[in-house]
Order: sequence, then structure tokens, then C-alpha cells
Amino acid sequence: MEAWAPGLARRGRRRASGAPLSRAAVVLLLSAFLLRAPPTVGYLIRLPRSFSLTQDSLKIVGSPNYPVKVYVMVHQKSPHVLCVTQKLRNSELIDPLFQWHGPKGKIVSENSSTHITTTGSLVFQDFEEGMTGAYTCFLEYKPSVEEAVKNVQLKFIVYAYREPHFYYQFTARYHSAPCNSIYNISFENKLLQILSKLVHEIKCEVSLQKSECHHVKMQKAGFQNELFFKFAVSCIDTEKESKPCDDHTCDYSKRLSKAKNLIERFFSQQVEVLGRRASPLPEIYYIEDTLQMVWINRCFPGYGINPVKHPKCPECCVVCSPGYYNPSDGTHCLHCNSSLLFGATTCL
Repeated sequence: MEAWAPGLARRGRRRASGAPLSRAAVVLLLSAFLLRAPPTVGYLIRLPRSFSLTQDSLKIVGSPNYPVKVYVMVHQKSPHVLCVTQKLRNSELIDPLFQWHGPKGKIVSENSSTHITTTGSLVFQDFEEGMTGAYTCFLEYKPSVEEAVKNVQLKFIVYAYREPHFYYQFTARYHSAPCNSIYNISFENKLLQILSKLVHEIKCEVSLQKSECHHVKMQKAGFQNELFFKFAVSCIDTEKESKPCDDHTCDYSKRLSKAKNLIERFFSQQVEVLGRRASPLPEIYYIEDTLQMVWINRCFPGYGINPVKHPKCPECCVVCSPGYYNPSDGTHCLHCNSSLLFGATTCL
């Protein structure tokens, strides 16, 4: 999923360049912007729009007509998977017996990773990706004391899922020195250093995706040189780190939103500073209102987003089913006839 949003800087008239900007001047000018940045900037919390499927109160019943899909977040406790249909749930059952089978065979209640309650419900304690698969419950009961024993077989497909780890992609343009000038390279390196420093303390990082210099024909203003930057802003996945982290550093969405605001503020301050600068302008400077941002979802390898196949978890990164795979951090599971496992990352 992608969503576009304008940068904070206003589009303004491009002003004629003046004296060339030396390498030392580049460092001093950008450093001034960094020092002006406030130590704390408010941030927006982007809550995941997918419904939380791991609430303790959530209970899932079976169906005699088709396998019921169950979604469990990795490393979380699952909902209660009931070994009854909706009709039987509201009926009296005499001497019920429950027996669960999973991908690895019969499930016993003493298993450390799963738990079968006294009423026959299946609960996963700490769900792992490898627990994904088909589960079957065999129910034996009497509708009444006088009636014969009845047997019911209920099937479930349990999927591991993760919330998407999105990142922001920014584009910005700078009036530049001639495209073969060494000052452009110096400026690019220093700009990336400062952007990286801005988000370092909140465990985020900036990576350059593209940097190009072009000659641009302006209306009634002739040609000028411009640097086109494209860079990504993402945060370190703290769940992969060995040491524990507090709430401030663990919340991926909060950290990434704060990083976005810091970067937008940085470019906005460049407009403010240059607006107060007496002519001539430096040779390299940010062009107002060229900062653009796109929000991009990504899934871990072996996972993908498919609202058609998984309508109850439309924005979840669900583990790829057999016959599909995802080799990278894209958002879709790709078709592969030779893929026979859940969560495949290769097609062999």
C-alpha cells in the first residue's frame, strides 16, 4: 500500500544562484540547520488498521462445511479455537470427548507450546511460524442420554501473521553546482550524514536509493542544474535485537513517525534559513516544496498481504501458503508450483 503526502516546505519562486558554495561552506550551512532542530518533536501514531486477532476474549468456532481460517500473530498467544460449531456451542453436550490433530500428529494437553482446555479448546501459547498448517478436531458426544453417540470432524487452517513493517520514501530536489562538480558529491555525503544523525537516537536509519544531477529547462529562466535525491527512512527491527528495549524504542510505528517529522522539520528549516539570507544564495540549496513522501508497506520474506485470500486479516503480512513464496521484503506471495511448505522464501 502506498500513500502520498506533500512535504512541509512551501513551493516558492526559484531564486538565481550567486557565489559558489565551497566544501567548508556546505558543512557549515547544513550543520546550522541540524543545530537549529529542536531536541523533541511531536509525532503521530499510525495504528495498524488490521483487526487485532489475538485478544484473549476472542473465540473461533468451527464449520462442518469448510476449513475455518485462524490467524495468530507470531510470538503471541492465539485466540481460543473451539471444537464445536456455532450451533453446538449453544447446545447441551453429553459426555463430550475432544481430540486434536495438527501438522505433526496428535496434540496432547501437556504440550508446552499448545494447550487444550477442559472444554476442548485449542490455544497456542507462543505461536511460531512452524506451527502454521491444518488442524483437525474430532468431537464425540451425545445430544441426550437416550440418543446414540454422534461424531463431528472440524477442520481449521492456522496461519502465522505479522504486522507490516512499513518505511517512508522521500524525494527532494536541490539547486546544484554543475553536474560534474565535486561539490555535489561532498554535499550529498554531508546531507546523508546529517539526516542519519537526526534519527539515530530513535534507532532509525536513512539509506540513499538514488542521486542524480540533471539540467532542467525553466520557463522563461533558461537552464539550471538540479540534484534529485531519493532516500528511504526505516527503523531498526528491535525484536531481532538480543537486549531488551523500553516502550519508546520498541514501538516501530511511533519511532518511524517521529523520524518522518524530524526530517520534514529539517527541510522546512532550510526554507526558513534561506528565506532570511541576503543575496546571493549559495550555489547548492534546497528547492522549496520539492520534498515528497510515500508510505510503503513491506513484509518479511515468506509473508505477503492478500486481502482477497485473507479478508479477515486484509492488511496483515500472512505466511505464504504452499504453492507460493516471497524471496524478499515485498508485500506479495508469488506463485510457485514447486513450493510445498508454508512460509517459503525460494522457488526451487
